[in-house]
Amino acid sequence: MKNSQELNERSLYLLKTLVERYIQDGQPVGSRALSKDPGIHLSPATIRNVMADLEELGLIHSPHTSAGRVPTVTGYRLFVDSLLTVKPVGSFELEQLTTGLATTGKGNENLLQSASKLLSDVTKMAGVVTLPKTEIACLNHIEFLPLSNNRILVIYVTDEQQVHNKIIHTDKVFSPAELQQTANYLNSVYAGRSVSSVRASVLAELESDRELLNQGMVDAVNIAHRALDQKSDEDYVLSGQTNLMEFSELSEMERLKKLFEAFNHKQGVIHLLDKCQTTEGVQIFIGEESGYQAFEQCSVVTAPYTVNDQVVGVLGVIGPTRMAYEKVIPYVDVTAKLLGAALNPK
Repeated sequence: MKNSQELNERSLYLLKTLVERYIQDGQPVGSRALSKDPGIHLSPATIRNVMADLEELGLIHSPHTSAGRVPTVTGYRLFVDSLLTVKPVGSFELEQLTTGLATTGKGNENLLQSASKLLSDVTKMAGVVTLPKTEIACLNHIEFLPLSNNRILVIYVTDEQQVHNKIIHTDKVFSPAELQQTANYLNSVYAGRSVSSVRASVLAELESDRELLNQGMVDAVNIAHRALDQKSDEDYVLSGQTNLMEFSELSEMERLKKLFEAFNHKQGVIHLLDKCQTTEGVQIFIGEESGYQAFEQCSVVTAPYTVNDQVVGVLGVIGPTRMAYEKVIPYVDVTAKLLGAALNPK
């Protein structure tokens, strides 16, 4: 497969023009339409030859219903990585995003919901924001309340004065006094440490020091491990998913059904978004690159957002592969920075 350096300038310009036209009009692009572009000084016959070369390289293909061509995932990837000219966010949209977050009611959940809706509004696609992970937050205080059927209500406060509630199941019944002793131990040993380091420490205690711990300490460490396990708490806020019904390539009923099922089940979306937490800046999954069949006709544009200079979540836009990347990319980038600033403690 040739890359952008091996294709000549004429072929790259023609590919760029074809992708831009298809994104704008949503219709397969033919040689006659390309010949009318003021930047392409080639005859329709020469254009057809170049398009045949691009098709052979897997960058464009011809739908069965048309003589025109549309980009493949590989073509979109080359376009996004090498040919795209990103446009800065316009002053009106920047004001819309800034004001929208600034006027949001108090509370992190309101900010996340607002960021998701604002992304949806400015892109006319679906906006998604993962909930901030509590792992980097520091544990201030933890309490346990006994419930029925071997269940315990865990209440813990992190350094941002966020209160977290969780119900865990245990193998034995604990008395209120035992739970109070457990809380006292954990608060005296682990207060002020990050949730992730607390979880790592109690796990290490369970694995290496079990023989040295009395039963009460073993119980305390066991409860802490279950209480601070974050896996079941991962979630996200999604807005504007019905916007996707407006795009013809996504409006087929069976395709929509799979897409909305993916949104409802959440695990696949969360797994995809979690990939983006380890990368800096904007990341783009085009079509099958996501690894999920439901998203084969979609692109996902994401960026991480930070609190105290640490990545705590990801936000992004989900839309058709035929999206205006030059606009969506800066929207996502700017919104991630604005959300991080809004979430940072003043």
